[in-house]
This record gives sequence, structure tokens and C-alpha cells, in this order.
Amino acid sequence: MTDKLPTKKLLAAVDAGRDAQTRFLADFVAIPSLRFAEGPAQDFMADALRARGYEVDDWMLDLADLEPLPGFGPIEGDFSRARSVVGTHRPRGPVKGRSLILQGHLDVVPEGPHEMWATPPFEPVIRDGWMHGRGAGDMKAGTVAALFALDAIRKAGYEPAARVHFQSVIEEESTGLGALSTLQRGYRADLCMIPEPSDMGIYRAQIGVLWFKLRVRGRPTHVATAGEGANAIMAAYHLIQALHGLEEDWNARAATDPVYGDVHHPLNLNAGKIAGGDWASSVPAWCDVDCRIGLLPGWSLDKCKAEIAARVAKAARAHPFLSNNPPELVWNGFQAEGYVLGDDAQPGLDTLHAALRDVQGSDAPLPEQKSTALTDTRFYGLYYGIPSFCFGPRAENIHGFDERVDLESVSMVSKAMALFIARWCGLNKLPARA
Repeated sequence: MTDKLPTKKLLAAVDAGRDAQTRFLADFVAIPSLRFAEGPAQDFMADALRARGYEVDDWMLDLADLEPLPGFGPIEGDFSRARSVVGTHRPRGPVKGRSLILQGHLDVVPEGPHEMWATPPFEPVIRDGWMHGRGAGDMKAGTVAALFALDAIRKAGYEPAARVHFQSVIEEESTGLGALSTLQRGYRADLCMIPEPSDMGIYRAQIGVLWFKLRVRGRPTHVATAGEGANAIMAAYHLIQALHGLEEDWNARAATDPVYGDVHHPLNLNAGKIAGGDWASSVPAWCDVDCRIGLLPGWSLDKCKAEIAARVAKAARAHPFLSNNPPELVWNGFQAEGYVLGDDAQPGLDTLHAALRDVQGSDAPLPEQKSTALTDTRFYGLYYGIPSFCFGPRAENIHGFDERVDLESVSMVSKAMALFIARWCGLNKLPARA
């Protein structure tokens, strides 16, 4: 026992639920919750929360409600079926602890060609203690770990002695509007924990991200007279090369940053999707390139966007065709600032460290890293004053082929979260069943 908590009971309850947890995770991963098709996965989670007796709020997102809010990212595509789901626990006994948000996103990135996976991405398999499947690591396993941590508390005969909001959101991989919707809806707490795959550490800092599209229009001709036309695909490549120059300039600036100065090349440009042309024997008349670039915490989004626009315009002026036919720059998706944990997060981190100490039997420091990606924590911490950090299992190949999560680490995260919730929220003993 530690601090008079029923530590052994809680840890034993997590162990007792491990097989059920693994089956639940496999069922969850088997649902292909790709962007704009997250409905069945949200149904799965909403049903699980209702079955556990939570107060469930399941609502459709309205872009008009979200657009005025800080952190909003514009949507391309059919957003008409977008939903958020929140299950709320309110203690039956006296409230004597601090409130908590546990948030997980269920949207997954595209899986790519299935023949390039060792096993089908939405048919989860377990090999050598790892579950393989798209979304297994990023981040369905963490969400399931949090849910089963709460289950373990109940099975041990207790309840959190403070309000807990269990949030299932979408759009983390594209805009973050699912997280933003919960805040617009009014959900608040003293702390937010997001079980992203962090190898049982926390992100002390994370970068911001901008998404944008280059729309290039050329002049089509038959390839027999290609010199009379203008190849939109090659013109787009010219612009991408120029933006890589901006990437290097930004990383040179990052080398003197007080937070990221010791991180090699923290800011990355990615030309992540290209579409163009219509026919192999026609000089392509059009090309669209979707890009992503990172920026440091504290950098102004507007200034960064202006630098990108200026670099694109300069490259266009130096191109024989684009100089008179400039490309269009469209801001879509992430318009996200970076986030660094402040001193207000320290009580939560100290509580997590104490929980990990009991699980691992070691007083080693809480592992920390500075992420060159981003998470939903920024919404809670930057804009709503809710300290927020990530803590989750070990995963590999996220966003790649053969994504997988270490099931032992999922169980360890559940144990740490059960003890964390017990300390942060406090516990009330439930009445014995008749």
C-alpha cells in the first residue's frame, strides 16, 4: 500500500482484466476509422461507455461553432457526419479530489497498399507480444488502456472521487477539431491526460504544424510538342525545392531556440500527397501538392504563413511559366501552434511519477522528450488553461506499414493510470453488492 491507497487491489484488477482488454483492443482496431468514416468506431466507443454506466454525450460537430475559436483548422472534405463522444463519471460519494479529462482520438491515417503490409491492416494479429494493425499504436491502445484503468478501479471496489470526462474524438491527425469541439461544448477539468504512444514517457514540448496545398496550373499540349506547353507537375517540383530551402532556414533558426536548440533538425517539410495530370501523352495541365511543415513553440502562425507565401512567390517569379501564372496557396488542415508544458503541469507530473514508481518499483525520473510531432494537448494547455500532457504505451511504425503496439506496455500504462487516477481524483469505496 502507498499513501493508504489500495495499490495491490488496483494492480491486481488490471491484471485480471488484461485478456478482456486485449480482445476489446482487437475489436477496436478492426474498425477502419479513417477520416470522414469514423462513425462505426464512435458507435463502438459510445456503446462501451453506456454499458459501463457513464453519462454519454454524443453530438454532431458544427464547423460554424468551431471556426471562431483559436486553433481552428479548415476542413477539405465531407464533415457532415463528424461526431464527438464524451462519457462522464460523477462520483456517487463525496467529491474530494481533482477533476480529470482522459482523451483519445480514434481517427487513423490511411493505411496505404495492403499488399505492402505483412498482415492486413484492419485484421489485428498478435505476434511476440505485439498487436499489429493500423491504429493499434496511434492511438487506440492508449485509449483502451485508460478505459480499462477506470474499469479496474471499479472492479477493485472503488470509484474516482472527482469528475472524470472520458473523451473519444476525431480529427487529431488532420486539424484537432474533435478536441476543440469538446472545449467548445464546455468540458473542463483540472488536468487532461492523453495516452498517445509515448513509450511510458511524457512530451515536455511539441512543435506546431501548418498544412497547405500548392495548386499549380500549366499549359497542356501533346508531348510531341512538349516545348510549347508548361508541365504543371515539374513546376510544382520547382516550388517544393524552394520550400526545402525554407525548411533549412527554419532549422538553422531552431538551433538557437531555448527549448529545441539541442534537437537535431526538429522541423520537417513533407510533400505528402500529389495529384496531377490526366494522360501520359499529354503535358499535365494541373498539379496539386499537399504539404506539411513544422514550426517551433512560440512562433507566430501568421508570420510563418507569410514566410511560406513569400518563398513560394519568389520561386514562382524565378520560373519561366509560373512568373506569369502564379500558383495558388491554400491553407487547409492543421493551423497549429507548438506547446511547451508549463509549471501548472507539475502537480500532474509529480502524481504520475509516484504512480509509475509503484508500478515499476523504481524511483527513476519520469522519461521526457521533446516531440517533433504534435498532439491535441495544445488546445487544453494553450487556449483553455488546462494543464495537459501525453502518457501512453510503446508503439512502432505509426503512420507506416506494420504498425504495432507492445501489449505489455499497454498493461503497464493501465496500471500507472489506475494509480494516477486514484491519487489525482481520490477514491470512494463503493457499497458492497448484495
